[in-house]
Amino acid sequence: MQIVIASGKGGVGKSTVSSSLIYLLKDKHKIIAVDADADAPNLDLLFGVETWEEKKELTGAKVARINHDRCIKCGICAERCPYECIKLINGNYVVSDITCEGCGVCALVCPVKGTITLEEVRSGVIKKTTTKYGFPLISAQLDVGRPNSGKLVTEEKNWAKRIMEKQRLEHMIVDSAAGIGCQVIASVGGADVAILVAEPTPASLSDLKRIYKVVQHFREPAYIVINKADLNPGFKGIHEFAEQEGIPILGEIPYDRAIPESMIKMKPVVEAFPDSKASKALKEIAKTVEEEILKK
Repeated sequence: MQIVIASGKGGVGKSTVSSSLIYLLKDKHKIIAVDADADAPNLDLLFGVETWEEKKELTGAKVARINHDRCIKCGICAERCPYECIKLINGNYVVSDITCEGCGVCALVCPVKGTITLEEVRSGVIKKTTTKYGFPLISAQLDVGRPNSGKLVTEEKNWAKRIMEKQRLEHMIVDSAAGIGCQVIASVGGADVAILVAEPTPASLSDLKRIYKVVQHFREPAYIVINKADLNPGFKGIHEFAEQEGIPILGEIPYDRAIPESMIKMKPVVEAFPDSKASKALKEIAKTVEEEILKK
């Protein structure tokens, strides 16, 4: 089974839920973890990963390159570049690798054909390791300014599937990025179940509705976890939305200072502070996941 942990909004505790479920289920089930937040991966930090066993580069992004020996310094490329990424530096027109989108406009308008070419460059890197807890972890890091975050996540999941088949693992738990962008769509696509993490605020409810529409598009069953549930007790929007849409609520996690303290220790909160309020709630959620999702 492939379970994706997602949220329409950042900072609601998605990685806390993901790392805790992985830690609590790892002894009873053969699990592989996938950190699908290619912009800001952090599962390796929560599980204390220090080294990677294998790395794979993903190419596919393109940037413009100007042959200075052929360039006549007309400046048309700089004038027409829609991203303003070509500048005159020390007498030569130079393309910024960070802001160039590889659209090819500069090569099209250049009067000296062959002076500007599009070169394929690295989009990011995918990494694999076996954690000190015994389960494999796949992570990725998108290079600054590069596209293809969705493709990077797809490659992560494909690598994880091959490992699952080879090692005969049971479940894949995917920690998605926040929002509803390309890498989130790649995370949700192909999953069997989506667990949506939200907090009791109007902003989180609004983004919860957005990510739920993405999950509906893929016709996947959804569940909700409410984090920091006691910070805004008068707000009932999450419960009302869940009841209206028929989405089961797996559990509620109280605000707990043990969570940021566990991050400092580079451990899941359920390991670092097993008797904390948050850990007790997460253990109940893991039990419900096991009974309601994994045993179906």
